[in-house]
Amino acid sequence: MNVPTRQPRLDPASVREWLEQPDAPRIIDVRTPAEFENAHIPGSYNVPLHLLQEHTAEIAGHLDQNIVLVCRSGARASQAEQTLANTGLSNVHLLDGGITAWLQRAAPVNRGKARWDIERQVRLVAGTVVFLAVMGGLLVPGLQYAAAAVGAGLAIAALTNTCTMGLLLAKLPYNRAASCSLDMVVNRLRTETAP
Repeated sequence: MNVPTRQPRLDPASVREWLEQPDAPRIIDVRTPAEFENAHIPGSYNVPLHLLQEHTAEIAGHLDQNIVLVCRSGARASQAEQTLANTGLSNVHLLDGGITAWLQRAAPVNRGKARWDIERQVRLVAGTVVFLAVMGGLLVPGLQYAAAAVGAGLAIAALTNTCTMGLLLAKLPYNRAASCSLDMVVNRLRTETAP
């Protein structure tokens, strides 16, 4: 039997079709627990990017079947793909366009408590810092350079497709959950079968 090879980038329709097959992949969602709680693909596993990057070997050792990485738009999933590729995994695919594309296609999701995603939190913090630095610069000369630093950081984030502020915000209690400790993630990957 000739088994078709799957492309590393998959559109929502292809992922939905694959999930209905006997060789269904595991869906690994690398967003924060708060984002995951807001809306996620049924049966998916929440393995936040920072946890995956900190404990790559332990987690990758339990990813012995095909996996599809998901984030909000694809940027964090691409980082996770690179992290896992460095371990030699060849069974990694990405949901092209992330959960945003999934939702646009009206694909099924489990919903929980509504929370702000990381990108929105970054815009709030960056905008607030810039505003306060510029306004404060009227009273304290030189404070406006903090606004310049935030602007430079945002430009670097765009050029490198990474975001230090986002990584820091992901570690706040609002964005974390006890259900995403390394032990709990590994135990779930070890004991549960794919959807």
